[in-house]
Amino acid sequence: MTKIKVEHLHFHYGDFLALSDISMAIKERQITGLIGPSGCGKSTFLRCLNRMNDTIPGTRVEGTVLLDGQDIYAPGTAVVELRRRVGMVFQRPNPFPQSVFNNVAFGPRVLGLHRNGRLADIVEESLRGAVLWDEVKNDLRQDALSLSLGQQQRLCIARAIAVKPEVILMDEPCSALDPIDTLQIEELMRMLKESYTIVIVTHNMQQAARVSDWTGLFWLGELVEFGATQDIFTNPKQELTENYITGRLG
Repeated sequence: MTKIKVEHLHFHYGDFLALSDISMAIKERQITGLIGPSGCGKSTFLRCLNRMNDTIPGTRVEGTVLLDGQDIYAPGTAVVELRRRVGMVFQRPNPFPQSVFNNVAFGPRVLGLHRNGRLADIVEESLRGAVLWDEVKNDLRQDALSLSLGQQQRLCIARAIAVKPEVILMDEPCSALDPIDTLQIEELMRMLKESYTIVIVTHNMQQAARVSDWTGLFWLGELVEFGATQDIFTNPKQELTENYITGRLG
């Protein structure tokens, strides 16, 4: 089943056309990987999926992005609720300079999800969901910034899932991590897709091949090819795709 359907999306930074005529169907509870060289529009596209680009002056969107059949750019869209449903994990871990507990509790508090007295349960459930609970349960008051980078990134994932999203967007979530932490995040993504739709931007083609069910190659603001990951990496339809994944381009 399709969770997000993108149809003829164009995105402008002022007069600059950053994305041109992007169409893609993102499947529910599967991992979609976006690959391509730096500056090709992957992260811009990712931020279009929960309107994070709205915060940048002078930007303009054309086309449609349908979440469960509803256009997220339609007038009157509740953007705060959209961003609860479509969460974001950024390239570098960005925990708040607060305790581990307060990091995870932040979203539920803001959204009033804790009013039934379940805040501690929500925090524990989210930390377990991010495979971090056993490492921090003895001191939830510790400063989140005292955690290792890998733990901080898993904390950010726990913070994202604490508000019960349906989609998790990940913008190069492993680029600042060592190989061991990277493998932990990849295994976590495989677990999370049982409950969430995941879209990941990565420069690491091997990572895309390992974790994603679907892969799209972006090049100069265009979607060159999109399909099942195995097909993209073993039998691409476009010569540009083959040249990129074999290292002859990019």
